[in-house]
Amino acid sequence: MSKRQTSKPRRRSRPKVLEVRVMSPRIAWFGFLKFLGGATKIACVLAVITGIGWGIWQGIQRAFYKNPDFQLQVIDLNPNPVIDEAGLVEAANIDLTASLFDIDLDDLSSRLNHLPEIMSARVERHLPGTLVVRVVPRTPRAWISCPDAGLTETRKAGAMLVDYDSVAYRCPARQLDKAIHLPQIHLPASDKYPIAAGERVGHPELKHCFQLLKSASESDAEAEQWIESVTQNEEWSLLLVTRDGTEATFGIGGHERQIQRLRAAMEHAAQKGYVIGTINLIPKHNIPITLREEAAIPRAIPISEPTPVDPNARRRERDLQKLLNRD
Repeated sequence: MSKRQTSKPRRRSRPKVLEVRVMSPRIAWFGFLKFLGGATKIACVLAVITGIGWGIWQGIQRAFYKNPDFQLQVIDLNPNPVIDEAGLVEAANIDLTASLFDIDLDDLSSRLNHLPEIMSARVERHLPGTLVVRVVPRTPRAWISCPDAGLTETRKAGAMLVDYDSVAYRCPARQLDKAIHLPQIHLPASDKYPIAAGERVGHPELKHCFQLLKSASESDAEAEQWIESVTQNEEWSLLLVTRDGTEATFGIGGHERQIQRLRAAMEHAAQKGYVIGTINLIPKHNIPITLREEAAIPRAIPISEPTPVDPNARRRERDLQKLLNRD
């Protein structure tokens, strides 16, 4: 039996390499020249790229910005009752000598959208030289009167209007012809609900007055022509004054029935040749009515005047009450 011979594993020897760098002025100089050459190549490439970019920029400037063909030549503004081309140039501070590409469309749109009388605006470039502007004007619903807040004048350019979204704005001169026949809404001054151009009017009274005007317009398309003003005179009632001075008292609700009765009374009075002084439409029966002998002069706020006693007034009032109490 033979013995197994064992031997220790041999370790492989690794040659030890000693790296020696020799630095001398000559070698350093050549290294610097090599680095400088590489940097010069990079600088040349950058210079070429910069030159190309500059050339492209100059080409764009000459082809577009400095090209007289692209100078602003036409302002295409849609017909509207609040602003014309001259007003647009002034409001948006447009340079008429500028290139079409120099005009900041976002800034121009922002300026127009901040005008209280404009609901929305959109601006576009149409080459070669047309600036297209489309505005949506506010549609007025009524005039706002608030003497305690300094809003005493109505039905003139610069007076305060309110649109269907309850946003107040100053009446533009171009919109006066369309708005001059609108009713007035009298509001009380309130620190909680200030009235400012471009802001929504938060008065609860405005909402009630709007509801009455809406019911009147739905009942009679010409209601705006004969309604002078609407005021919430009490917490539970509204006062509507017609153009001939009739004072009609309405409740906060139930306007449809009350408007129909007012129209019936006014038509009957017109046929008989007399004018209603006051009428309270809140009661469903036995509606209180007073008459005037002569037609009243239209006023924003009627002034009571003495009138001669009409011996037939009682009979006419009874006739009107019978007419209104048929249902």
